[in-house]
Amino acid sequence: MAVSAAKALAALRVAVGTLFLIFGEYKVFGTQFTIHGGFQHWIKVFLQDGGGAYPFLVPVLKGFVLPHAVPIAFLVAYGELAIGIALVLGVWVRAASVCGAIYMLTLLFSANYPGAGGAVLAVLRGFPRTSGASALLRGIRHHQARRHAFPAKPLLARQSFALRG
Repeated sequence: MAVSAAKALAALRVAVGTLFLIFGEYKVFGTQFTIHGGFQHWIKVFLQDGGGAYPFLVPVLKGFVLPHAVPIAFLVAYGELAIGIALVLGVWVRAASVCGAIYMLTLLFSANYPGAGGAVLAVLRGFPRTSGASALLRGIRHHQARRHAFPAKPLLARQSFALRG
C-alpha cells in the first residue's frame, strides 16, 4: 500500500475512533443513557409504528433487549468507548472494526426501516434537505426524467448524424 493511502486510512481510523470515543464517553460518564432510561426510551421509539425497526428485529428488541435494557445499555456504552479507544490508539484495530461494523449494522436495522415498499430512494428521502443525499436524489430524479423525456435514438441514426456534421 502506498504511503499516502496508509496515511489516509490511518486518519480515517482515528477520525472514526474519535467519534466512537465522544459518543461512548457521553454514555459511560453520564447516567442518562444507562441508568435513567435513555436507552429504553430509544428502543421504545424504534418499536413504535413508523419508528424504524426492521420487522425481523422487532421480536428481538421486544423479547430480549427491553427486558435486559440496563445491562445492554452498559454494554453499548462501554463497547462504544472500547471501540473508540482501540481505533484511536491503533490496537486490536481489526477486532474493533468488526465490532464497530456489527454495532452500526444493528443500529441501522433497529432504526432505519424505510417501509414495506421501501427502496434506496425512500431512505434518501428521509435525509435532511441540507445533506448531499438530497442532491443525489435530485440528480437521480433529473436523470430519470431526461431518460423518459428523450428516448434514445437508434445507433444508425446517431452515426449518420455524425457523418453529416
